[in-house]
Amino acid sequence: MPWPIIRAMTRSWKDIQLKNITSKSLFRLRGRLLAGAMMVLPVAMTVVPLHGVHAADVLGQKVGTSLQQAQTALAAHKYPQAMAAIDAADAVTGKTEYESYTIEQMRAAVAAQSGNVPAAISAYDKLIASSRTPAATKEQMALAEGSMAFTAKDYPQAIAVTEKYIKAGGKNPQMLTILIQAYYLQHDYANAARVQQGQIDATIKAGARPTENQLQLLAACQSQLHDTTGLTRTYVQLATYYPKPDYWAQVVHSVLSNPNMAPGLRLDIDRVRLEAGLVKTSAEYMDITELAMQAGLPQLALDIINQGYSSGVLGHDATAPRTEKLKALVTQGVAERKAGLDAATAQATTGNALLTAGYNYVLFGQADKGLAVMKQGIAKGPTDINIARLHLGLAQAAAGQKDAAIATLNGVEGTNGARDIAQFWVLKLNAAPAAH
Repeated sequence: MPWPIIRAMTRSWKDIQLKNITSKSLFRLRGRLLAGAMMVLPVAMTVVPLHGVHAADVLGQKVGTSLQQAQTALAAHKYPQAMAAIDAADAVTGKTEYESYTIEQMRAAVAAQSGNVPAAISAYDKLIASSRTPAATKEQMALAEGSMAFTAKDYPQAIAVTEKYIKAGGKNPQMLTILIQAYYLQHDYANAARVQQGQIDATIKAGARPTENQLQLLAACQSQLHDTTGLTRTYVQLATYYPKPDYWAQVVHSVLSNPNMAPGLRLDIDRVRLEAGLVKTSAEYMDITELAMQAGLPQLALDIINQGYSSGVLGHDATAPRTEKLKALVTQGVAERKAGLDAATAQATTGNALLTAGYNYVLFGQADKGLAVMKQGIAKGPTDINIARLHLGLAQAAAGQKDAAIATLNGVEGTNGARDIAQFWVLKLNAAPAAH
């Protein structure tokens, strides 16, 4: 996958000076690092600047001489000789804590530059555990461990060190990137999705926008896991934050791929396509307008045909005269329905008729009255309770009652496609503040 691993800057250990300080020929060896140094993998190492050096921070002659030899070999890129000198220093008996710490500094530098990931990580672990290492540098070292393992394609090790870092409370987003990609490249899509979803949710909660790559990676995991619900939600987020036709096409495909889609949902299917920006031709706009008229919702039909005009699709080709006649018919239908709506509602004897009447009231701007009539229709018993709930939720959304609409739409059940369409609108309502 093309998601780039984060890279950092590198500087190597330098300026080690050996000085005779006692009559017993002990040597002091001080390691100084440039502040904030990190590594471009797989080479280089960062060691801590020593704060508050104590009188006991001296190296015996055997340890100091071996480490000076290691320093010289490292500078010449003679890594086996450098590591052998470090091992000789480590083999000295009776070492002080400072000597052991300095040995691990040099071991980490040689191992990192030579690409010996296990040895480097082992040395880093010891340095991270030491009270001599400042907290900020410990975080840099943890990132180095994960980065080295990832670059070496040792994904289990990369996962182990990054999870340890995160469980300890580490917040560096680069570590999350390493962890997610390591899981993905091991084909552990469930854990990759889990961590990536958490990162995305935290970003959104903080009022920021997740990156397109993060959402794409989550979608790739969900596709591998056949998580259609999660995949649809992710594509809605992609289309919301990075509006591209391909993303909305994926959303609609997910919603409309139900093989049991009820014929009575044809208008609802086309409304999904309209919302996704996938209706492109004058014939499509006119067909959907006619479906809305047949459903007894002339105001919805007028809104649809006006959308076709405002988008520039209608009124410019050979179908323009027909479109004008259709708009005139729809406009007349709106006037007639408004005039007769009270009488039609009073005469309604079925749940379906009350639902249609109530929806018309909502579309005509009488939301409270219309929603009450629709609820009466549901109580009376419509032909399909789930399609009825879907339409009530859409009416509540049109009335600006977002929370009520989401609650109603979440109550849509069944396998005939109504629930899939309802969840599309839930995702849309959650993704943007505007009601639909």
